[in-house]
Amino acid sequence: MTITTEQLIWALAIAVVLGGSLAYLFWRERRRVKGALQRRRQAANGGNSGSGGDGGAFVPVQLQLQAYERLILFTERIALPNLIGRLKRDGLNARDMQGILTETIRQEFEHNITQQIYVTTEAWDAVRNLKEQNIFIVNQVSSFLPPQATALDLSKHLLEMIAQNPKASLHGVVSEVLSYEAKKLMK
Repeated sequence: MTITTEQLIWALAIAVVLGGSLAYLFWRERRRVKGALQRRRQAANGGNSGSGGDGGAFVPVQLQLQAYERLILFTERIALPNLIGRLKRDGLNARDMQGILTETIRQEFEHNITQQIYVTTEAWDAVRNLKEQNIFIVNQVSSFLPPQATALDLSKHLLEMIAQNPKASLHGVVSEVLSYEAKKLMK
């Protein structure tokens, strides 16, 4: 069976219409969500809540503070020394440990992904960059180990790398950013 030029043109036209429709729907939904987020942030920053009291602005600020608290806890949980200490596994090889470490980081991140609604874009970007950097470090260190390396070897090399290059980790910087922004909300 061969496809004629006319059939190909119709197929492309249908694909263009469907693609355009999906793009429009995505754009419209994104614009709606962005507007809702802006209204929440304005309310949290002292916008008119309509109640005349502080109840309307207090709840969003409280939610923002809770989000910063959760994200600081997240950064502590995925700090490589803390993660390695918590996930100590005997009898595994380095590749298995690499998988456990990276999967745990991803799961912790996914568990906290909704907090991005309540924090600044810069704070969320810092958190996401920390997650990506930690996964990158684990994968890089693991890639230099021999195939017969153990989980203990990987853990040891990761801890040595962090001890030798403390500035290589974003953990401290991200924690400071989150703490600073939370303190700004409390003023």
